[in-house]
Amino acid sequence: MEKYDLVVRGKIVGEDRVISGQIGVKDGKIATIQPAGEQLQGDKVLDFENAYVFPGAIDVHVHCFSNPKEGFIPTSMSAAAGGITTFLDMPYDLPNPISNVEIFEKKVQQLEKEAVVDICLWGTISKTGGTEQIVPLAEAGAVAFKMSTFETDAYRFPRIPDPEILKAMQLIEQTGLRAAFHSENDEIIVDMIDEYKQANKVYPKAHNETRPPLTETSAVLKLMEFAYWTGVKLHIVHVSHPRTIDLIKQFKAQGVKVTCETCYPYLLLDVNALDEFGPKAKNNPPLRHPEEVAGLWQHLEAGDIELISSDHAPWGAEHKDPGKDNIFKASSGMPGVEIMTPLMFDSTVAKGTMTPVQFAKVMSQHPAEVFGIPGKGKIAVGFDADFAVIDPEAIWTVDENQFRSHSKISPFHGKEVKGKVIQTIVRGTTVYDGEQVTVEPGFGSFVPGSAYKGAPVGGKRGL
Repeated sequence: MEKYDLVVRGKIVGEDRVISGQIGVKDGKIATIQPAGEQLQGDKVLDFENAYVFPGAIDVHVHCFSNPKEGFIPTSMSAAAGGITTFLDMPYDLPNPISNVEIFEKKVQQLEKEAVVDICLWGTISKTGGTEQIVPLAEAGAVAFKMSTFETDAYRFPRIPDPEILKAMQLIEQTGLRAAFHSENDEIIVDMIDEYKQANKVYPKAHNETRPPLTETSAVLKLMEFAYWTGVKLHIVHVSHPRTIDLIKQFKAQGVKVTCETCYPYLLLDVNALDEFGPKAKNNPPLRHPEEVAGLWQHLEAGDIELISSDHAPWGAEHKDPGKDNIFKASSGMPGVEIMTPLMFDSTVAKGTMTPVQFAKVMSQHPAEVFGIPGKGKIAVGFDADFAVIDPEAIWTVDENQFRSHSKISPFHGKEVKGKVIQTIVRGTTVYDGEQVTVEPGFGSFVPGSAYKGAPVGGKRGL
């Protein structure tokens, strides 16, 4: 009988069914999948019995370097502990965004030295005159391009003017990659915030009130019309409102190649969390009203939302505390890579509103398919042996103080969760054993995008 490097046993979550079975791994890839019965032989055998062996989660929306105190090491260690085997790091780094090949390649080199899990890298463009970098960035290995219709920072995270968006979409379409957008109406939001500040209306829910749903839907509408005329593959990040999904469905029916994600806070919290947690619960776009959250869930369960992401933002107390007396002074975002997967399992599979197969699609398979990440996202022969093992009966409590991220501020602190990540495996190697990260920084690999034209990277994935 053939002997494998690793044999993994448990409830295997495949593309269309769950089986009590075993996976044989060779050279970091899935070599065979067999039902329980005659046992496969391996140099190492991991028997998880009744725990689910999911494909490793893929988080497409992570900000490692928006806070320089974070970076690849804390984020990827947190990701490993959260069952995430691959993530896509956003380009809005401090001090410099990833808007040219020189900066991109330096980031790749840093990734190869520091990552614990596998990582893809987003590219972006500067506010004006940056579109000439799109094709070179794609060929250097960018997985997709992120832009914004709202100005968070004029240099690092700018609002891209419409003419530049149009040029960018035309060029990105030629690469075959996706153009993704933070979609909020800058003029309306800035005007409303100015009015609120002048009236000293700076209470927590003012963040929601100054970013009403139409600031999201109006921005998304424009982008989808641009995508209609350019043919680009469009992705709308962190959708917060069901009306946005209604509009996306209409444009899909007209042939627009548009996909979308929502983030775990938009499903698990509502606007009342701003009163309860203050700046801890500040996100852009903001948390919505309970009936709007319910509408988002209906779309997710209907299959209208391709994937769930974290929008991991590793802000420390120094970024959040200024918002306690004035919500507009707090940074937006919250940490997520360490808790997203178990929180979503607890809210779906554990409650019977999603099957394990459906869960694997929104957490793993669809992220890989939407962003063209080869060999990731499914438990299938020839794919990377990336697994997130979840004990469905384990009950534990979120403790923000134990996060491996620099950010130890979460509105989910103290929440009881059913379903725990008990092992994370990347390319056949355990990176998290349920208690500790078990590999050194540098184990993780850069995963280039589908337009990559460089030499093989790192040698870790046999590219």
